[in-house]
Amino acid sequence: MSILIHSIGHSNHSKAEFLGLLRGAGIGLLVDVRSVPASRYVPAYSGAELRQWLGEAGIGYHWLGRELGGKPQDAALYSAGRADYKKIAAAAAFQGGITALLNLAAKQPLAMMCAERDPAHCHRTHLVTPSLCARGADVRHILADGSVESDAALRQRIAPRQPDLFG
Repeated sequence: MSILIHSIGHSNHSKAEFLGLLRGAGIGLLVDVRSVPASRYVPAYSGAELRQWLGEAGIGYHWLGRELGGKPQDAALYSAGRADYKKIAAAAAFQGGITALLNLAAKQPLAMMCAERDPAHCHRTHLVTPSLCARGADVRHILADGSVESDAALRQRIAPRQPDLFG
């Protein structure tokens, strides 16, 4: 049986909306995979404050952004000034973060969180999820409306479409 891991973006959800999304999916631990656990636009999602109000709601908080963030500090993990996801995914620190995330998920229902509302536009889909799936995890994305999308359905949604020549 594979380990289930959810993904979610905090976007600009109110605390109540976000807690509703987490509770709806039965999440007991939120794992923050942002490189920097802070938000200028939505301060309630900055690390210390987020940890506090999640804790008051009975949900744990764990930061793995140093290992799994999309903007690593190591300059060797960039190409032409942009984060190189292939280099990042091959790095020992990243692979250690994947192991840590899987170990946490084996103990309780969790969601990895970043800022992006739509997982199609986030490193949690394009960087973290492929490594989780390669290790046998079942990744499901909690969408802003509360529905849950399988990673396979998300990949189908974002796949390049062939033009219809007879359209």
